[in-house]
Amino acid sequence: MHIAVAGNIGAGKTTLTKFLAKHYKWEAQLEDVVDNPYLDDFYNQMERWSFNLQVYFLNSRFRQVLQIRESGKDIIQDRTIYEDAHIFAPNLHAMGLMTNRDFENYRSLFDLMESLVKGPDLLIYLRSSIPNLVSQIHKRGRDYENSISIDYLSRLNERYEAWIHGYDKGSLLVIDVDHLDFVANPEDLGLVINKIDAEINGLF
Repeated sequence: MHIAVAGNIGAGKTTLTKFLAKHYKWEAQLEDVVDNPYLDDFYNQMERWSFNLQVYFLNSRFRQVLQIRESGKDIIQDRTIYEDAHIFAPNLHAMGLMTNRDFENYRSLFDLMESLVKGPDLLIYLRSSIPNLVSQIHKRGRDYENSISIDYLSRLNERYEAWIHGYDKGSLLVIDVDHLDFVANPEDLGLVINKIDAEINGLF
């Protein structure tokens, strides 16, 4: 079974992925943030490094999806290949931070990869307001995230909502995380697990 957690920067994807992996005894596939050689450069000079960063993520996630399919295990994935192509890359292009030529090249590569993979059995989307995202980003204190603007987060949120509205790759569970704290309140995590149980039971 392939479960994926989607959501904007600071929505709590990685935290929830780890908790759910532990609870269900699933294997967690986390986003490659620590070893990503482009992130620092990208946040300092977005226009120069946007294409490189997006291709790196695309390559990384495509490899993950192939591994998930081949493993035969129950795996939960932190962010999907679709988010890069439907949210992050088009947003950079719309903001003038990725050239038309690079964006077309990127889209062509994604379309080819998408034709070879299938969506997760269940997608969990963490919906969050901008103030909540900003608060979470400040709380975790990653240096390279200090320069993320509210405008940038807002644009991403709009694209997330549009993508989720038309999502058709499999089962979808939307969770509003503004008033949930998985870390401090076990009850909040319990609520989420109950919703996931209902979805999983419906799958089989």
